[in-house]
Amino acid sequence: MAKKARDEKYQYDEPLTPQNLDSGVIVSPDTHRRDRLPPGQSRTRKWPVLDASGTPDVAATTWELNVLGLVTKPLTFNLAEFQRLPRVKVFADFHCVTHWSRLGNLWEGVSTRELIDRSGACQEAKFVVLHGYDNGWSTNLSLTDFLAADALIADLHDGTPISADHGGPVRAMVPQRYAWKSAKWLKAIELVATDQPGYWERCGYHNQGDPWNEERFGG
Repeated sequence: MAKKARDEKYQYDEPLTPQNLDSGVIVSPDTHRRDRLPPGQSRTRKWPVLDASGTPDVAATTWELNVLGLVTKPLTFNLAEFQRLPRVKVFADFHCVTHWSRLGNLWEGVSTRELIDRSGACQEAKFVVLHGYDNGWSTNLSLTDFLAADALIADLHDGTPISADHGGPVRAMVPQRYAWKSAKWLKAIELVATDQPGYWERCGYHNQGDPWNEERFGG
């Protein structure tokens, strides 16, 4: 019988805590909570794969990220250009609307603030639409939520490149919202003046998606 391959993303040990981290890591505030599981959530040691329409074929050699809409300077990055930008590491928990949470993730990439500072948000920009490479998928966030100190555009997870199934080569990560708000296979960041619900929001998911308030549906 063939030996089963080790799951590199399985948490065999207890999750990290903020006290275990190197200096310089941005710590998502929710990881300081005494009970890190929001209402209705249970911990998984795995990293389940969920998406709306399957994993798209997004080659690292052709991937591009556009920052557009209500910005003073629209930007486009290929992967090499993106990875040369100033980098951050963020320690955060990850909560899926389907009731599982993966605790103690270490993300690395470029902060959302870095990208918006470089593109320049127009005064009328109040919301963000994140667009994915997967069949026009999108999700919406307030600009305030998108610019949270622990929000980033990530290409590494726990020290390794994010796999295609989990949204690689590059995905969004907004830890203080349910995971569907952190668009996988990120293609574009669009700043807009009015709220524009995305795929799951139009299907009945909550516009805000705060896991601590159990904002799963409606609203």
